[in-house]
Amino acid sequence: MNEQIGPGRRNRVFVPRAADTRAWSRHRLSPHERPHMSIPIPRPDVPAVDRRGGHRAHDARERGDFSFCHDLRVVLLSQDEQDEVHVRRLLPDRLADVLVRHRNVEEGCRTFGTHGPLCVLVGSTPAGRTLADVVTRIRRHAPDAAVLILDGTHASHACRSVAGSVQGRADHRHSAPDEFCRQIWVALQRAVAGRTMSGEQIARDNALLERGLLPDLTLRADGFTTAFHYAPGRAHTLLGGDFCDVVRGDDGSAHVVMGDVSGHGAAAAALGVHLRLAWRTAVLCGQSQLEQLHLLERILTEERAEEETYATVVSLVLSPHRRTLRTVTAGHPGFLHRSRGKVRWVEPPPGLPLGLFPGQGDWRESEMTIPDGDGIVLFTDGLYEGRTAGGRLGEEGLLRLAGRLAHLEPQTFVDALVGGVSLLAAPFGGLRDDVAVLHLTCDAGGGV
Repeated sequence: MNEQIGPGRRNRVFVPRAADTRAWSRHRLSPHERPHMSIPIPRPDVPAVDRRGGHRAHDARERGDFSFCHDLRVVLLSQDEQDEVHVRRLLPDRLADVLVRHRNVEEGCRTFGTHGPLCVLVGSTPAGRTLADVVTRIRRHAPDAAVLILDGTHASHACRSVAGSVQGRADHRHSAPDEFCRQIWVALQRAVAGRTMSGEQIARDNALLERGLLPDLTLRADGFTTAFHYAPGRAHTLLGGDFCDVVRGDDGSAHVVMGDVSGHGAAAAALGVHLRLAWRTAVLCGQSQLEQLHLLERILTEERAEEETYATVVSLVLSPHRRTLRTVTAGHPGFLHRSRGKVRWVEPPPGLPLGLFPGQGDWRESEMTIPDGDGIVLFTDGLYEGRTAGGRLGEEGLLRLAGRLAHLEPQTFVDALVGGVSLLAAPFGGLRDDVAVLHLTCDAGGGV
């Protein structure tokens, strides 16, 4: 039996991630300080139309009161000077004074900026430019802008071709000022609603995709039971850089992997999915544990975006007959062995993390006996890297906590272990790294 008992003494660096908690107020920050975001635009206070067709545009207030969004900008893209004359006549004085017309589409797009609501009016286009081409360029530079096509400047079939990319049409030659302002307001509301619906759809699609990439860690057959906990460190996501999986071999053995990709964010999560699926494929193809690690390192070095990215991995194979556990570790922490109400730390022979020095992996297999009813608990270092009142919890602190919970059933043990660690770290910012825990029990009843 080739193993070392007792927590390892590795030096690990815990780097908390900064959180931007700065509150934003539209009335307290200047437009240049204000971050770009979707904002609700209330209904403008526009003059009413009397039954005789007259417009009380000059009663007691300025026509088309656009105080509801004081930083609204209106840009006109048109080759025709008369388009500008008509539009300026219909706009409130404040917007008419700052209205800018651009004959050149590229020049106009460069002036859009990113601060505050924007309405782009599209009039006659330059020769050789289609309406679809102009709208495409607008969307490329200002995806959140409200775009209105000026009636009478384009053929009906051209307007239909861009119907899904614009917020409507406006009659700048025959509309009254209040009606033209209402059309701008409706376009702005449609732009806000479109951004909201698009964001919600993207969130639903991302959740569905991530849920489909999560492994099924349930393994209940012929003497094996699993319990697990998985929580990414990033908010509003289901996947992190930690990965784990369980596969049943053709001979009835249980194959288990636990890994941790360095770094955080979507890139680490995507690489973790690559490695997990590659490992599962290698197991089903009958590769040995050492062959699996060589394959994972090759995939990591080819798929990683930065050369500094690496991954720690531990691979286990538990035989259903001899009750022996074969282990290969590539820079990963040790694991817990639960037996008869006690917990001990097992530190297999160390090996280089994947990708740290490609091609120089010194991985070795070790073997130990696992009696019926015993349990193995794998985890990533996010479980014990959190700060506590006594400093970093560390491996020894985790072992002491696990010892106090040793009498619990597998899933209850996992939940209590994660909950206890989270409680200790809560006053100091909580657990900020991904956390993965997998408990494998060696008898059908699941007891320890």
